[in-house]
Amino acid sequence: MIKSMTGYGRGNLEKEQRTYLVEIKSLNHKYSDITVKMPRTINYLEEKVKRQIQSKITRGKIEVFISFENNSIIGKEVKINKELAQIYIKELKQIATENNLDTNIPITEISKMPEVLNIQNNIDEGLIWDELNNCIAIALDSFIEMRKEEGKRIEQDIEQRINNVEENVLKISKYSTGLVEEYIVKLESRIKELLNTNVVDKDRLAQEIVIYADKTSVEEELTRLKSHIMQFKKLLKEENAIGKKLDFLMQEMNRETNTIGSKTNNLNITNLVIEIKTQLEDIREQIQNIE
Repeated sequence: MIKSMTGYGRGNLEKEQRTYLVEIKSLNHKYSDITVKMPRTINYLEEKVKRQIQSKITRGKIEVFISFENNSIIGKEVKINKELAQIYIKELKQIATENNLDTNIPITEISKMPEVLNIQNNIDEGLIWDELNNCIAIALDSFIEMRKEEGKRIEQDIEQRINNVEENVLKISKYSTGLVEEYIVKLESRIKELLNTNVVDKDRLAQEIVIYADKTSVEEELTRLKSHIMQFKKLLKEENAIGKKLDFLMQEMNRETNTIGSKTNNLNITNLVIEIKTQLEDIREQIQNIE
């Protein structure tokens, strides 16, 4: 089954006042290129996120955006820097005394001083990963489904084009079978015309026919082309990533088509070769969108 390399997926998860949001989007790329943007508080999980994405997506320029809000009291601990608070109190009282101000300083004001009151998150890292991983799975399911839907449309277009290529290959095969016979008639007629005689050296004629047949025969190319088309159609039904394999087959099919075009000087075959090359180029462009 074909999957497009372009796609978008989104996942949301809320657990005990911890909120996760994961967005995944991708564009065409020759290889796998994953970028993850996530809050500093959980960036220690970046490599795990990448491995999880790579387990499901093999190709494309993939951008992952993660947001995380922790409003849960679980794992949170209030820490007061008493030594720093004492310094603040001492200095503030001294200023108050020097300026004949009230030296009774509310403790709430002291707690607002920089780095006096701190909230530490000691929540289980394993728990955070489990919850984030569940959210990633939701986003991945959505993302892959979109890729499959786009892939279906690409597959329909490619199948139609490869069928057209196959039909034209069969037409070339029919035309090519008559080329030698056509050449024999023309050559014999031309010899008679030039020599002004009805007597033709059959041995010499046979020799020329063999040379011509060897130069213009495209049976090997047609056989390989038919084999490539069969492999191509089979690959379209595979579940794995097939973009690179299809691209390789396109190169081989182009090579065989070019050889056929260079070997024959029949107008009908030349026109069919042009049509095949046009279809193959359109297929190749579509393959660039496939994982």
